[in-house]
Amino acid sequence: MTPKGTRPEDRNVTSNDHEHHAVAPSSRYTPKATKRELVPPHWIPIIMLALLIIGGLMIMARYLIFTDSNIPTLIGLACILGGLYAATKWR
Repeated sequence: MTPKGTRPEDRNVTSNDHEHHAVAPSSRYTPKATKRELVPPHWIPIIMLALLIIGGLMIMARYLIFTDSNIPTLIGLACILGGLYAATKWR
């Protein structure tokens, strides 16, 4: 433990055969790195809601209009998954 009131230049640096490896005392202060605040784009919630609504409408359209094809169901599920992915990017 370092005694209270000591300064870096007060410490004794013992030198061995490798004097160039000794750490010189330093009194410089290095501030902590600040984190950047990430501001999400304002269009992410719009895309999220649009994909979720389009996905739901495509699944409903499969049962009301396209009764002989499953393609609208796959498109609807892909849109819903895209909306959920966009929801994870919204901060």
